[in-house]
Amino acid sequence: MAFKPSVQSNGRTGKKKDCRTISDVTLKSIATAVPPHEIHQIEVEKFARRLFASRSKAFERLAGAYANAGIDKRYSCVPLEWYEQSHGWKDRAEIFVDNAVDLLARAAQKAMDGASLVAADIDGIVTVSSTGVAVPSLDALLMDRMPFRRDVQRLPIFGLGCGGGVLGLSRAAALAQAQPGSRWLFLVVELCGITFRGADLSKSNIIATALFGDGAAAAVVQVGSSGKRLASWGEYCWPNSSDIMGWNIEEDGFGVRFSRDIPRFVRSQMRQAADRFLEQSSVPFESLDHFIFHPGGAKVLSALEDAFEISPSGLKLARHVLREYGNMSAATVLFVLERALAQHPSGVGLVGALGPGFSAGFLVMDDI
Repeated sequence: MAFKPSVQSNGRTGKKKDCRTISDVTLKSIATAVPPHEIHQIEVEKFARRLFASRSKAFERLAGAYANAGIDKRYSCVPLEWYEQSHGWKDRAEIFVDNAVDLLARAAQKAMDGASLVAADIDGIVTVSSTGVAVPSLDALLMDRMPFRRDVQRLPIFGLGCGGGVLGLSRAAALAQAQPGSRWLFLVVELCGITFRGADLSKSNIIATALFGDGAAAAVVQVGSSGKRLASWGEYCWPNSSDIMGWNIEEDGFGVRFSRDIPRFVRSQMRQAADRFLEQSSVPFESLDHFIFHPGGAKVLSALEDAFEISPSGLKLARHVLREYGNMSAATVLFVLERALAQHPSGVGLVGALGPGFSAGFLVMDDI
């Protein structure tokens, strides 16, 4: 299979920061936020066992997922008791909008504070989410909460799933690069918990109760400014793979769809796509010092270690985020990146995530 990922770069990929130019795209700040309900995995397992009591055989076949997920706790915008009631599209949409805008406001303010900016300084907003629907879009609703300029450019993106953290940040970087001097705010929020449907006995739905959490993140991107350099970005979408991950649109909400073969797919396919992206970006694989991957699950992380020949300690931050927050879809990789940057490492890092399509997003950060 031929891999030709799309690639965009600053033209100086792989160079150290003393070679930066005024055209370089930089990440000035990054921030995260979680909703108020802290839910421990042991509580979720007990609750799910009670919820699926009438269908215990189906549940027992998958009960080991709670212990094997590598997750201790997660955060949710609703308490566990919410799941005991039936909920339709209207109820889910109202909860999504209220909580998503709250989380985005918190994350956005922290990111702007970290970049020493105020809302009026922002020229554009890219917003990613795939776990709810809002029209007007979340960024428009956020503008009524925060004093952004009324002429701010907006790009809401739906459907990128778990890959949205990397792909959305890439879109923000490309827009900043196209308009030198502009300041772009990248936002991502995923409320995976409210997509759960108690009547759905599919394996994917039951496994989702052991895996997914809620969270949001924000980042400020600018050209010709101090910060961590976003040197190159690209993506690849595999053919005939749309059944691997996504949503089924059901009468009462989103029906989760993901394949048990994702870890095997990662082992056999992702390194080849990444190698081609790195080659087109003029970044030798051997020059990479850090790997910042979306922790889709414990098995996916093990598959990434195998595919990229990474020691277990190389993905310890990803495992930490998975353990403390679960899989928050697109937001998760930014939680990992925030923690990686807090350690002030030097060198070149590869940021990556997988999402529906089935697709991969890659981004090289220079001297992270």
